[in-house]
Amino acid sequence: MSPEYAMEGIFSVKSDVFSFGVLVLEIVSGKRNRGFHNSGQDNNLLGYTWENWKEGKGLEIVDSIIVDSSSSMSLFQPHEVLRCIQIGLLCVQERAEDRPKMSS
Repeated sequence: MSPEYAMEGIFSVKSDVFSFGVLVLEIVSGKRNRGFHNSGQDNNLLGYTWENWKEGKGLEIVDSIIVDSSSSMSLFQPHEVLRCIQIGLLCVQERAEDRPKMSS
């Protein structure tokens, strides 16, 4: 749920962009944003992803199933997965006006 909808009840196309970003990050990580638990940290999936991204450890969030099932066939492309994470993070910007358009 986008911050502007949760706090103020404002729903817009940018709320859909936020939801899309959450979905992308859930797919890449194999974890749900709701109920996410990170070894005692108070972060949700979005916070955990941002933290790793800023530290240059974006691939830390990738579901091991993606890496394991692809590596034997040489299909795992880290740069493509990092691009997916980057797109997800762009979509979950706190301020709606900072999020991309769905047509971008």
